[in-house]
Amino acid sequence: MKNSDSFFLTTPIYYVNDMPHIGHAYTTILADVLARYHRARGADTFFLTGVDEHGQKVQQAASSAGITPQEHCDRMVVHFREAWEKLGINYDFFIRTTDQFHIDAVRQVLQNLYDRGEIYQHEYGGYYCVGCERFYTQKELVDGKCPQHLKAPDFIKEKNYFFRMSKYQDWLVDYIQKNPDFIQPESRKNEVLGFLKNPLSDLCISRPKARLSWGIELPFDAEYVTYVWFDALLNYLTAIGYPNDLKRFEHWWPANYHLIGKDIVTTHCVYWPTILKAIGLPLPKTIFAHGWWMIDETKMSKSLKNIVKPLDLVDVYGVDSVRYFLMRDMMLGQDANFSEEIFIKRYNSELANDFGNLASRVVTLIKRNFTAIPEAAQPGNDEIEIQVSARKLPQTTHQLISELRVTEALEGIITFVRSINKYMEVRQPWQLVKTDKTEAGTVLYTALESLRLAATLLEPVMPTKIKELLSILPVDEQKQEFAWGRIKSGATIEQIPILFPRIDKSVKTSAEPPSAPLKKEEPLITIDDFAKVKLTTATVLTVEKVPDATKLLKLTIDLGTEKRQIVAGIAEHYSPEQLIGKTIIVVANLQPVTIRGIKSEGMLLAAKKDGKLTLLSSIDSIEPGAKIS
Repeated sequence: MKNSDSFFLTTPIYYVNDMPHIGHAYTTILADVLARYHRARGADTFFLTGVDEHGQKVQQAASSAGITPQEHCDRMVVHFREAWEKLGINYDFFIRTTDQFHIDAVRQVLQNLYDRGEIYQHEYGGYYCVGCERFYTQKELVDGKCPQHLKAPDFIKEKNYFFRMSKYQDWLVDYIQKNPDFIQPESRKNEVLGFLKNPLSDLCISRPKARLSWGIELPFDAEYVTYVWFDALLNYLTAIGYPNDLKRFEHWWPANYHLIGKDIVTTHCVYWPTILKAIGLPLPKTIFAHGWWMIDETKMSKSLKNIVKPLDLVDVYGVDSVRYFLMRDMMLGQDANFSEEIFIKRYNSELANDFGNLASRVVTLIKRNFTAIPEAAQPGNDEIEIQVSARKLPQTTHQLISELRVTEALEGIITFVRSINKYMEVRQPWQLVKTDKTEAGTVLYTALESLRLAATLLEPVMPTKIKELLSILPVDEQKQEFAWGRIKSGATIEQIPILFPRIDKSVKTSAEPPSAPLKKEEPLITIDDFAKVKLTTATVLTVEKVPDATKLLKLTIDLGTEKRQIVAGIAEHYSPEQLIGKTIIVVANLQPVTIRGIKSEGMLLAAKKDGKLTLLSSIDSIEPGAKIS
């Protein structure tokens, strides 16, 4: 039986046919924020994410690139891992559906269902969308097109294996109606109930190898592979031990939350519960389907070239501000509109002005007027009012987070921060210190302790910057985290850097496309600055992989007058065989560094866009050692 203190949540596993975008980032950051909140409250937490690596789109992409499907997956998974690392995602497990333990588990489940008559073979004709990798009925199409991709699907007639999903229709309707928290928000629940008013068909769970070979082979028929959605949904079970490690599995299952986008509601709220019912397992407690991020009220899509790339935003604004904005601006369950203007306005108003300015001002005033953190003397009415609010805030925040009302929780924290700024304006400790230093100390201690409490509540959303702030605040470890008075009077405090510098809106140009992140002004250099950099051509002589490193290669290069060794993070884009004999451009006067115990004496130049990296090399044949000017 599931441990009552355990908290298990999942994201969808993302398909490896594209680069991570803001939709992927939103779901994963949301899961990370929830996991951090629950860990902070002492819950035994397991946060699962990963990638879906089987199916027709992967096979087609690999074929177009002239590589195997596994090679395609191995290349693409790197982008998701790197993105989540850069976005501060602290997951507990990252599953790939090509993991052998998952493949073995899926085959066990399939065999079990087949042996019990839950799966049968039948000839079927239907409208198949490659983009969705699923069949549609004529009723489900919109003007003869797939409702998601707005393209006419192909009509395919073939013999396949089917899961007896239709026999669970009445049970599922009854379960949804009796368990109001199962599908959230209410609009998605009503959508599913509306869908279930029509007769439910059985689910095709196979694809013939003659049409699709990249998938998990059916254990009872070697001529077929598993339907990618059947394979993918089972990751929620296999990652926590099902069906062979039942002790571990039962510690975590059922999941507290499956977080998904609203475009995959049917697969998660119809296919998945009926599969679980057939297996004989309890259903997840809540499936929450959030909305889409829009650009000018239009859904982001590659065809419209309006995709917002989260790592581009991070490079310009920093990870914490991006995480904060995504959590702050989408009311869960509804769509949200993204624009740089909205982002900058939110950033400047709440992070730079409200929170960042309070932190800078309070610490500066303490350091300027006191040798250490002052004591709080007898509190007045203003201080008592703040303490009452401060004691209520953690409980209110945790309650809202537990109800997935993250936007409202952040609004409550920022409202509290604004009240402290107002308190500072009313009490004016910079003036008060001239006439009553004791009272000024009380005001500054009250403001600093309020700042600490607000920062602690914001840490799951902005872990990097908040950790930087909290690290300089000396606290009494004997007191509980949200107890008033945890800041240690009499302790010294260090000055903090500006946490959130204001962004100048005037930098933005109307010529930039919606998908291009706003760029900060670049510092100008002189010709003399540039002349300090020695760029030369070099010939690659030998290349070998750096042990225990997935990205690094060790190159021996010929600079014409000498041979050198450099370490470069290009192993995901170039094999050693592709580099040997290649003429490249290197920075020859870079200070040597040691990487993974290997001395690197220089740096090669490369260009990167949309995840593709290309080395800069000379167009014409040229001897090594030629100066670039």
